Amino acid sequence: MLGLPKSTEYNKRVVKKKFYEKLDVNSKLRNIFITQIQSVLWSNKISPATINLPSGKAVPEIEIFVVKLTGTSLDKKVLSLLDNGIPYHSVFLLEFEGKFQAWAAYKEITAKKLGVKAGGKKEFTVKLGNYYHTDWFSEEKSPLKLKGLNLDSVYENLLRQIGGEPLAARKGETFKETVERDARIMKLQKRINALERKKRAEKQYNKRLKLNAEVKTLKKELRTL
Repeated sequence: MLGLPKSTEYNKRVVKKKFYEKLDVNSKLRNIFITQIQSVLWSNKISPATINLPSGKAVPEIEIFVVKLTGTSLDKKVLSLLDNGIPYHSVFLLEFEGKFQAWAAYKEITAKKLGVKAGGKKEFTVKLGNYYHTDWFSEEKSPLKLKGLNLDSVYENLLRQIGGEPLAARKGETFKETVERDARIMKLQKRINALERKKRAEKQYNKRLKLNAEVKTLKKELRTL
C-alpha cells in the first residue's frame, strides 16, 4: 500500500472498541472516536523481519495504520488516544473518499518491567510531541519513502517527510533537537497570537503599550529559533 514494500504488508483489521476500552476515556471523546472513525486497519509493519534493515536504539519497529474517516477531519485528541494505545512508533494514514493524509507525532516509548506478580509483563509509557501532517494525496502519489540505514533513521525520515519545512534538518542538530525547537516555535507563536488578539481588544493605551512590548520581546526570541 502507498508504495511501501510488499513485504511489510500486515493488513489486520483493528476493532475500534479495543482502543477506548483499555484507556481512560470520557464519554464525549468516546463518542467522537465512534462518529469520526469508520475503521482502523493495521496496514504495514516495518521491522527487521519485514525489511532488510536493523532496528535502531530507540525504534525497533514502525507501524502504519490506515484510519478510514466518516468526514475530512479527525479530532487530534482521538489521534492521540490511538497513539497512546500503541506501544510502537507509528504513522497514521487518514483516508476519506480515496484520498489520504499522513499524520505522525514524535514519539518516545519507555518500557519497564513490572514485578513478579505481574508475570514479568512489560508496561509502556508513551510521550507524544506535536502532530504533523501532509496535504491530502492520492495513493499513487504518496510522499512516504523508506530511507535510512536503520529503523531510527527510517522513522526520522518519515517524520521529516510528513512535517516538511518545520522539521528540515539543520547542521549539528539532532532530530530530537529539531522537534523540540519547533515545539518552542509553535508555543511562542501561539502566545504571540493570543497577545495580539488581547492587544486589539484592549481599550487602555498604557495596557496596549505593555502588551505590544511583550509581543516585540517574544518575536525577537522567535527570530533566534
